[in-house]
Amino acid sequence: MDMVFVIAAAVLAALAGAGIAAFVMRKPVDTSAQERADRAAEAQEKALASLMDAQSQLSGRLAAMSDAQAKREAELSRTLNERLDHVSKRLGDGLEDNTKKTGETLTQLHTRLALIDEAQKKLGELSGQMVGLQDILANKQARGAFGEIQLQDLVTAALPPSAYAFQETLSNRARADCVIKLPNPPGSIAVDSKFPLESYRALVDAKTEDESTKAKRFFRDSMLKHVNDISSKYIIPGETADSALMFLPSEAVYAELHANFPATVEASFKAKVWIVSPTTLMATLNTVRAILKDAQMREQAHLIQAEVEKMLTDVTRLDDRVSKLSRHFGQTQEDIRQIGVSTDKITKRGERIVGLEIGEEETGSLVPPEGQRDLLAGE
Repeated sequence: MDMVFVIAAAVLAALAGAGIAAFVMRKPVDTSAQERADRAAEAQEKALASLMDAQSQLSGRLAAMSDAQAKREAELSRTLNERLDHVSKRLGDGLEDNTKKTGETLTQLHTRLALIDEAQKKLGELSGQMVGLQDILANKQARGAFGEIQLQDLVTAALPPSAYAFQETLSNRARADCVIKLPNPPGSIAVDSKFPLESYRALVDAKTEDESTKAKRFFRDSMLKHVNDISSKYIIPGETADSALMFLPSEAVYAELHANFPATVEASFKAKVWIVSPTTLMATLNTVRAILKDAQMREQAHLIQAEVEKMLTDVTRLDDRVSKLSRHFGQTQEDIRQIGVSTDKITKRGERIVGLEIGEEETGSLVPPEGQRDLLAGE
């Protein structure tokens, strides 16, 4: 707007200079001073009128330019406001989405952190349990108790109470961890749950080849000694079966023994000592349960036969009673048929009685016709 006014002032100044110059350049030709003054006044009036007209036109143009400028400014302001509103809305939506996603991410992060904390707690508890298990296995008495408890859990889960006994003393004063009571043959089988873990741990902890060789020899000798001890203590002719079980409560020891010490396993077979792990012991106990069921069936075979004979007698008696009941049903059907015949006769007689025609004589007495009289007399 300031620039527009500057231009308008410059135009007015130019027009005024042009009028004065034109007035000054005009020279009077043989006129008096009064005429020159009138002419000058007239010229000045024309110049002023021209200037006023030019000023009026300039004012109109300036007003039009001002209106157009105001409209452009309003349009520009509206456009800018719309664009600012659109940008603000996009920014707001983006911030809201980002805030929502950030909140969800934080929630998931908190959940996962809680799960991680819980897992760490469980790992800590498991580590403590593993340390406790190592302490148990390091102590020979505690290790024996651990094997006995695991043996008891397996036996009690697979066999009835009458088929086993724990910590039973044999005639040679040897105390077996468990005795599985089977009928003769084969007889009761003793189970020992102690195992030489020290030799196995030395084998696992061996670092060099020399240490590994010594540990293998120690493990083999320990297992053979334990096999011979079980054979001498728990196999008693006439009292127990001619074999016994050595329970290893560790699948790792069992796998190591069968994988790398086949001669020791063969020696245990010769000594009639069967080495079992928790898995193979459960299979063995299932076989024992089947043997016990078969023995019970053989012992009670005569009772079963007697019960079968009684059942056959009951079946014969039932068949006789069914036959009698069938005859009763036949007699009942015959009685029902005869009742139906009698009912038909009664119905026909009633229909005939209803169809009688009663004649009236002159004397006023009622006398049935001859045929009807014969009918009433009966057939």
